[in-house]
Amino acid sequence: MAKRKPRRTEPEPEIDGEEARFLARYDPADYQRLSVAVDVILLSADDGHLYTLLARRHEHPHRDRWALPGGFVRPQESLEEAAARLLRDKGGLSGVFLEQLYTFGAPGRDPRTRVVAIAYYALVERSRLVDVGERGGDVTVARLRVPWEGETGGPVDVLDPSGRPLPLAFDHADMLGMAVKRLRGKLDYAPIGFELLGPNFTLLELQRVHEAVRGRTVNKDSFRRRMLATGLLAATGRSQTGVEHRPAELYRFARPRR
Repeated sequence: MAKRKPRRTEPEPEIDGEEARFLARYDPADYQRLSVAVDVILLSADDGHLYTLLARRHEHPHRDRWALPGGFVRPQESLEEAAARLLRDKGGLSGVFLEQLYTFGAPGRDPRTRVVAIAYYALVERSRLVDVGERGGDVTVARLRVPWEGETGGPVDVLDPSGRPLPLAFDHADMLGMAVKRLRGKLDYAPIGFELLGPNFTLLELQRVHEAVRGRTVNKDSFRRRMLATGLLAATGRSQTGVEHRPAELYRFARPRR
């Protein structure tokens, strides 16, 4: 994954005397304040399904329910810095695809106070998500069950390893649904599928990722023709090893990853 370019810092604007006097008299307590939080949706694909990482809440509100990695934004950090911190501290991950998804700001979404949450989604290959989920106990990798087709949108269910639904905190079912809708919408024009795979992969593995995101099977032959015609794939010249069937050719994403 390529490193992000350093942000360009703009020079501080000069403050004239009139503005300085206004700022000296300005009292933020005159206005009601909102709390700002960031929630990160970790998604991976495996065996035709999408998976996410959840942690059990130990405190009210929604104690004992399951939640996405999230937290309040610190005063001196940007939203992106907060998302990266939460991904690292609560998800144990760094150096992955991370993109802002949507802002959730319904007045009653958090019973404590008015909290506006900016959701990000992060795409990781399945093996990395499994490694995080193996902490056990209060962290789990849950399978998504999407009850709608295409880009209809709406909340989704999450299931534990035995297939039982898990109760989610806050509006996190809506956040997960928005992430699935975004992925389905971008799959045909952005190289989203490659972010859910390792550096080298077979065409079948890429097909399974697309099926997991779409929630339906695709025709094998037409899918392969279409993907090879995009120019996004480059053959590595190598094949699978350690498999009982005929080894399949390995490919890689032909452009630098984000």
